[in-house]
Amino acid sequence: MLGVRAAMRPPRGCYPGAVNYAALASGSKGNCHAFSDGQRTLLVDAGITLKQIRLRLAALGWDPASVGAVALSHEHTDHIAAVPVLLRRTDWTFLVTAETLAAVQKIHGIEIPAARLVLLRAGHPADWEGVRVLPFTVPHDAADPVAFRLEWSGFNAAVVTDLGQPTALVADHCGDLDLLALEANHDVQMLREGDYPPVLKARILSRVGHLSNESMAELLGRVLAPRLRTVVLAHLSEHNNDPALARLAAVEALGSAPAALHLACQHEPLRVAAPGQ
Repeated sequence: MLGVRAAMRPPRGCYPGAVNYAALASGSKGNCHAFSDGQRTLLVDAGITLKQIRLRLAALGWDPASVGAVALSHEHTDHIAAVPVLLRRTDWTFLVTAETLAAVQKIHGIEIPAARLVLLRAGHPADWEGVRVLPFTVPHDAADPVAFRLEWSGFNAAVVTDLGQPTALVADHCGDLDLLALEANHDVQMLREGDYPPVLKARILSRVGHLSNESMAELLGRVLAPRLRTVVLAHLSEHNNDPALARLAAVEALGSAPAALHLACQHEPLRVAAPGQ
């Protein structure tokens, strides 16, 4: 009985009775976000290795064995790199739209069995272990790109990255949140003056590219509400952005709002304290 009781204790680093958030990695080299109530952990994207996922969860005091599923936003490598290994070495469930699934399977030359799938449709909520997962369409150059809104034991959060513009639909799905992880990919001037090839610059700046600091701030200003307590800036470019510029743009958008501001990065995990901690 002692072993059973010990297994039921929330891992250190997870606050009992609360839903916790961590950015395990965020940037062009790999993305992975995590939500956990201490018993169940749901990942959003898997663009870093399984080894790194486990190491970074453990470094935060989260139990890697608590992971049960991963929601995939789209098929670009920095969001799906680990999928073949996850398929072989875990029993995790994959939450993914049919179009993204087809793209992922083609890229990796794999087939994910139906028993391991929760097929999603943008705009239609799905359930995973009592967690309401709502994918919604974002403008990005992928097969069926989505962002995710999660509603979990009264905690509302969204992970919104890889979009070229802050559409009205995106803003609608970012209302009434406790936590928002939002892309702040680039500073427009740094990108234009940088050494990226012109074709790549045009892609990033396009309506299906990535969100600039300015556009991030615009969207943030539109979705501010008293309930929003935490904002995490995500997917910052190491070449085309400066964390200080991203932070400044977000601070100006937040104004006097009480939301805490954090910046996720590529190489170290970021854990955000649960509400009230």
